[in-house]
Amino acid sequence: MTPARRHRERIAAIVAAADPKLVVSSAEGGRTPLVPVARTPAMNHLERTAAAAIVAAPENSTSAESRVAAQIVLRLTHDLRRLKEIRSIDRKIDAKREMLPEYEAWVNAVIEADAGVGAGTAADVVPTYMVWLIDTGAFMAALDLVPFLLRHKVDMPKRYERDVPTIVVELIADAALKAQNAGECFVLDVLSRANDLTADLDIHDQVRAKLLKAIGIEQLRIAEDMDAADSAVGLETTLATLREAQRLNDRIGVRDRIKRADKLLAAVNAAAAPTDTSGTPAA
Repeated sequence: MTPARRHRERIAAIVAAADPKLVVSSAEGGRTPLVPVARTPAMNHLERTAAAAIVAAPENSTSAESRVAAQIVLRLTHDLRRLKEIRSIDRKIDAKREMLPEYEAWVNAVIEADAGVGAGTAADVVPTYMVWLIDTGAFMAALDLVPFLLRHKVDMPKRYERDVPTIVVELIADAALKAQNAGECFVLDVLSRANDLTADLDIHDQVRAKLLKAIGIEQLRIAEDMDAADSAVGLETTLATLREAQRLNDRIGVRDRIKRADKLLAAVNAAAAPTDTSGTPAA
């Protein structure tokens, strides 16, 4: 039996023998809801210590540390079941926002240990946490986790059906395009960072094109707000971004913006052209 399998079975056994108050029969799937409690420094310290030990050296972890890990697994299982029962997208997001603090200490410790995410259901905590951060609009906090997940080749839970770079790019691009279609701005630094973190990775062209479209829209918005004399570089960058999105997906829907940026750049260049003493453009 491999160490990973022994670890999974040990965690499963602990979950099965967990505090009876957490698994008593009820009308809600046979389990009572886990009532959120105020986080204390002691709780955070206990979870940080347990996470670091379980991930870095599971075979040497103590029973107390394993019990904490089992509680995290139990909470994630319960929270996923709760989310599945919620129909409204807005209510799901609100629920995730409430759930996130319950995993923060564990996730921070796993990141600090820098030894991977462990095995079994416990391994799903960090990638799930990252997705929930994106879903709740905490984009930069989510992107802070990406280098760790990529470095340790962490798999996304099977329910997501995509790998880490694909889901990061697609979820952030979708959030940006949704805001932009509603006439709102989206933070360009978030989009640029998502692109930079995944630039050298193999992602479907259609997914990358969505992110580049969102980036190009914000670049065009910024260039249009600049003084004409200062906007040439921004417009050139915009055109490069939008044309790459168009190359990757001919149906991405950026043709009109390319035409607009081209027209603006031509006007800016014409206005900046040198003139002779008679006031006509120089040859």
